[in-house]
Amino acid sequence: MIALRRNRPGTRVSDLWAWEEEDIGNMQGPFAVQEYIQELIRCDPSNIKKIIELPKEVDASVWQYEHLRQFILELNILMVQLQGVCTGTTCPKMKATEDWIYLCASHKSPQECSAIDYMIHTLDHATSMLQNNKNFNSRISIPPSSVKYLVSVVRRLYRLFTHTYFNHRDVFMSFEHEMHLCARFTEFALRFDMMPAKLFSIPPKAYAIEE
Repeated sequence: MIALRRNRPGTRVSDLWAWEEEDIGNMQGPFAVQEYIQELIRCDPSNIKKIIELPKEVDASVWQYEHLRQFILELNILMVQLQGVCTGTTCPKMKATEDWIYLCASHKSPQECSAIDYMIHTLDHATSMLQNNKNFNSRISIPPSSVKYLVSVVRRLYRLFTHTYFNHRDVFMSFEHEMHLCARFTEFALRFDMMPAKLFSIPPKAYAIEE
């Protein structure tokens, strides 16, 4: 008898997604990798290495692509946490430290935006890029020529973490304690060599997971 992996109407919160972890090799369909990643996160979001580890059954580019889609979903939750805290008044320019001001590339020509607008524009632009059928027309195969766009998305998304860490430390720490998203993102970018080490400005102790 095959167990149905679904939450039925009326299921108690404590019983949601209460099925056993499934082997990626047994999962089928165009959304199998996405579902597997989300299942790993639900099981234990602090098990970073297991979540990021590339299964032998999955193409590396597809694995990276699906992780980026997931990062965007969760970063949108961070944007909600920043509402009323990061505003056009508190953060009129997008920056991490005083050393860098980032220009928003979501306009005809790059220009300054408030930090919250920059971050929302970045998420919208990244979503649009990853859903562009010209470059990503399949969830099971990524053309080699499209991999460069993944690297570009990674570098831009990291700026959302740096702004939050250096300017809204309490929000960052609270969010990270629950989601472990910066830890997972950093491990992902390092594991797949998607950013130079010198660009990682958030100290590891800020997202270290307590044993």
